[in-house]
Amino acid sequence: MKNWLYAGLLALGAAAPAAEALAQAAPRNTLVVLREIDADRYDPARSTARGAGEVIYMMSDTLVSLDWDQKTIRPGLAESWSVSEDGKTYTFRLRRDVTFCDGKPFTARDVAYTIKRWVDPATRSPVRWRAGPVEDVVAIDDYTVEYKLKEPYGELLYQLTLFFASIVDQATVERLGDNFGVQGFNGTGPYCWNSWSPRQDFVLTRHPNYRWGPPIYQNPSPQVERVIWRVIPEANTRLAALQSGQGDVTQYIPQFAIQGLRNVPTVRLTRQETYFWDFFMGFKVDKPVVSDPAVRRAINLAVNRTAVVQATFFGAADPADAYLNPRTNGFDAEAARMVPQFNADEARRVLDAAGWKPGADGIREKDGQRASFLLYGLQTNEWRRMAEAMQADLRRVGIEMRVQLWDATVGWGKLATQEFDAFVMSYPYISATDGFALYFDSANKPTPNRMNWTDAETDRLLRIAKTGLTEQERNQAIAEAQRRIVQANVWLPLAREQLWVAASQRTEGVRPHGIYGVGLYKGLDIRLTR
Repeated sequence: MKNWLYAGLLALGAAAPAAEALAQAAPRNTLVVLREIDADRYDPARSTARGAGEVIYMMSDTLVSLDWDQKTIRPGLAESWSVSEDGKTYTFRLRRDVTFCDGKPFTARDVAYTIKRWVDPATRSPVRWRAGPVEDVVAIDDYTVEYKLKEPYGELLYQLTLFFASIVDQATVERLGDNFGVQGFNGTGPYCWNSWSPRQDFVLTRHPNYRWGPPIYQNPSPQVERVIWRVIPEANTRLAALQSGQGDVTQYIPQFAIQGLRNVPTVRLTRQETYFWDFFMGFKVDKPVVSDPAVRRAINLAVNRTAVVQATFFGAADPADAYLNPRTNGFDAEAARMVPQFNADEARRVLDAAGWKPGADGIREKDGQRASFLLYGLQTNEWRRMAEAMQADLRRVGIEMRVQLWDATVGWGKLATQEFDAFVMSYPYISATDGFALYFDSANKPTPNRMNWTDAETDRLLRIAKTGLTEQERNQAIAEAQRRIVQANVWLPLAREQLWVAASQRTEGVRPHGIYGVGLYKGLDIRLTR
């Protein structure tokens, strides 16, 4: 039945009118990447969108790069680096053969300018904290940079692999002003800005001098002449474009189609097994009902993650039995074992013991308070299906979950308020400290610490995880922080998204990476056979 459904949906997509996608075949020596949405701008310091990152990674480079294992730091624009004994000064030694797209040589001055611009409050970067507690960034000579911190920051190298840390050209930034990343870009990446038609096509052309790609690739230079990032919002139309040769590659595959695509001879599917993009429900721990630790524990016990994820993702995601992926740097197995697993009978016993008794309508009550809470989230097919399934599970144990999902245009604003009791969200992370220091530090209330989690011991542990001088010290602290937070059931972990990339027959060398959710990263090994 399922195979018939997948085949029917794929056939429907192939037959659907799709003028914007199917008007022309993919040009020779041009890679056509199909995606669902665009970004508002392509300025590394001023966008957090995955849609921006996937193009910025191709137009620019970072000082260091991340291997396929999502753990190992490799060279990038920096050939090597060293760290002072006090952990406050990183010295980067740069490559000498790098140029920007306009032919200008890359030097240490470009690094100093980029980082200082990133952390300057006037830039209004939503992610400037990722650069660490910067004291100064100094060009010692043309090919040596000193990155000085006010205090140690063990996460620095990981953060510098992210597209927010991409090196930019000062002259281009100053010439374009607020339109940098909107009307143009000048980077050192394998591809250069050619044109952008918002919500349609972003065209990149091969950087002719580029030969300094990260060592994770077999080819240090780009293998195709042009890349077109084409926006096709409708899922079946994207599939039709890929199957009919109008597009070459996409990571934006509807979950229902992945199983069926495995049987399509004109499409190659590849998965990145090490991928950190998780779905969860968080509780505002100072709000009525969900402020009760027994209720939060019961919710964790009552939700059948396996069934919820299967009904939502059709096998294209894994149930999350822990707050973090076990492959994550800093993952603590003991904390993972503390996460309650599905047991509806135990959920009822926990609620009974805490004094929550079933009311006339089946919803539990305690001291005149109904076991009812309000959930906020973004209006997507995934969250609609998951919310409905969770709602049914919770009702069975006597908890009422009221759901309000918002369009993304207003949803992020709503998620910054105190109007709700719980929320659902998905997020990328690069390490245990990256995820936990962002979401659970009390200094980050009301967002991204939307749980209002305020705990001095958690704050102390997170500080050590960020500033400890040894890896052992940092890992011990982040492990203890995980156990403390998990024990309080501040979240309900739900799903781990899988990263699949589908490619046409004329492509070779496609391998999904996954950094910050980005599939192709720089795409240097991708070749076209015709």
